[in-house]
Amino acid sequence: MLAHRLVQSCALLVATCLPVLAGPAEDANAAVDRWSAAYTSNDIDSLARNYWADAILLGTVSPVMSEGEGAIRAYFGTLKGSGNKNDIQERRTIVLDDNAVVVTGFYLFTRMNEGQPVPGPSRFTMLLTRRDGEWRIAHHHSSPHVLPKKQP
Repeated sequence: MLAHRLVQSCALLVATCLPVLAGPAEDANAAVDRWSAAYTSNDIDSLARNYWADAILLGTVSPVMSEGEGAIRAYFGTLKGSGNKNDIQERRTIVLDDNAVVVTGFYLFTRMNEGQPVPGPSRFTMLLTRRDGEWRIAHHHSSPHVLPKKQP
């Protein structure tokens, strides 16, 4: 009985400490994963909520900077129901401080064109910041991934 209670107490202690183990890198990467899931679900509202209201987006296929919620929503305006997907393939994380993290890497967009999937290898950099305990994107730069040239 005593051993059973000791095991229960230890399990409770470990369970309550687990959330504390997550730090800025893990929290920021969870926000990046939420962004990717929202893109893949084609949910513009959810996608836009991943950005701060004053965020800046340099989109993969945009010739302009999209500043603020309205411009970011407009950039993703054709996403709804498109079937487009995003798959984060590789990333690196730099913790600037407890409230700012840079995540950079490669992702693959799969855009549908006349019912056919068209791969769009791309690269990204996101600055994620924490405000009032919440992580969102403050700056997002995305561009086509320049693939290595094949040797003759």
